[in-house]
Amino acid sequence: MSSTKARYIMIGGFLGAGKTTTVGRLAKHLNDQGLRVGLITNDQAGGLVDTKLLRGQGFATEEIAGGCFCCRFNTLVEAAARLNDATKPDVFIAEPVGSCTDLVATVTYPLRRMYGDAFTIAPLAVLVDPVRARRVLGLDEGGSFSSKVAYIFKKQLEEADIIVISKSDLLDEVARQELCCVLNREFPHAQVISASPRHETGMDELYRTLMSGEQARRNPMAVDYEVYAEGEALLGWLNATVTLHADDEFDANLFLKQLATRVQAHLQSDGAEIAHFKMTFSPDDGIAGELASINLVRSDYIPELGMELDEPTTGGHLIINLRAEAAPTSLMQALKTSLDEVKSGFFGLNVVLEHEEHFRPGKPVPTHRDT
Repeated sequence: MSSTKARYIMIGGFLGAGKTTTVGRLAKHLNDQGLRVGLITNDQAGGLVDTKLLRGQGFATEEIAGGCFCCRFNTLVEAAARLNDATKPDVFIAEPVGSCTDLVATVTYPLRRMYGDAFTIAPLAVLVDPVRARRVLGLDEGGSFSSKVAYIFKKQLEEADIIVISKSDLLDEVARQELCCVLNREFPHAQVISASPRHETGMDELYRTLMSGEQARRNPMAVDYEVYAEGEALLGWLNATVTLHADDEFDANLFLKQLATRVQAHLQSDGAEIAHFKMTFSPDDGIAGELASINLVRSDYIPELGMELDEPTTGGHLIINLRAEAAPTSLMQALKTSLDEVKSGFFGLNVVLEHEEHFRPGKPVPTHRDT
């Protein structure tokens, strides 16, 4: 890589935990300190909203599709090499698939063993959505996952060096302290930090630890790969791209909100639990890098616009990523039905589904597993 060791940081956490927002905040923080940063995103399929959002912020970003980092280890190393050739980053930040666990044994330990002369390895940070965490850990009622999906969620926390209660502003002080106590009791090896990446509060402690600490050297956790695989197979995956075109200008922000709300309603009626639903829209007639984005992290939550267009548009490109505990065909049907329903409210709008992939993830087969 280079004569000076680069820093390797991995930001894990379940689907919808706020990883991409945190990666963007950390990358900007490091850039402001004069450090070069390279980002690596990861998914079971190509065409990631995360990649679009991070590149839209001006960061050099590589995307690894077709499996998690553990199963695409060599591709991860190649992606880091491409970033090194292009920009020679001082820091690499990797965002693994939100349904992935066992990252220490299958990614960072092999990375240290084979490429320890090129990288220093930061502590593994795992983010949790506090509302989701309280439900999975039995503190609150509400929509949650089945036991085998929850197994993956808890295993992610078990291997963490740092657990970040992301979106901590969603809880009052009493609920936040209660969650902290449970996390400290259940996962005593981890440092627990409360932060809100979206509001940029409580982040300094995380930044300091990621840049100065070392990943703990302990025996990797035990993982039942049969349960892990069955948990992943319960999740439906949908990536799609859609083109929108109209003779007259239309409000793309409104289109995103209505589409997200309709898909949400259809999946709720099917009893599906949404893990993460996000979309970006790039206008054809906008400024380069201009985007609208929307995000939904639970079935009973409200879709939130993250980025908005300042003006109406005549068309553009829509990227859709949807993950839920549901049959993949149900996700596809919900999207197609919702597109038809929403476009009828926008006079003269032409909607074309250009590409889609819907599937269940296959059984993880790590390239390496250091014990």
